[in-house]
Amino acid sequence: MTWHHLLQQVRDLGRYATDHEAERVLHAVLAALGGQLIGEERCDLAAALPEPARTTFASQIPLTQPLDAHTFVDTIATTLGTTTEAARWDTGAVLAALTSLAGEPLTCRVLTQLPHGYALLYGRADLTAAA
Repeated sequence: MTWHHLLQQVRDLGRYATDHEAERVLHAVLAALGGQLIGEERCDLAAALPEPARTTFASQIPLTQPLDAHTFVDTIATTLGTTTEAARWDTGAVLAALTSLAGEPLTCRVLTQLPHGYALLYGRADLTAAA
């Protein structure tokens, strides 16, 4: 997938009026996600991304402890200067496009690395065993 195709997919999924708005959201979510992943999943997702998405994602130093899903969305809201609800929408649009780009197997591997709650951001049921 090319950068232009990824950008168009985010624009369509997020219903953004301009490429500039979609690009701003895409970079914000990729930067935040880049701080969440380590190991093979990080490398495989970076390899699947077109430039300049790859640079945005890979230039982030992974956190020692991933953010929970709520804090992740709050980070996006702060970065974009928007509400939590808008940031949740933005995050969902980008993560849906990344699922299309990366495919189901890699997306499932990424989700196993992230804390509880991220599946909902990917538009999936968050099915975890009750303790």
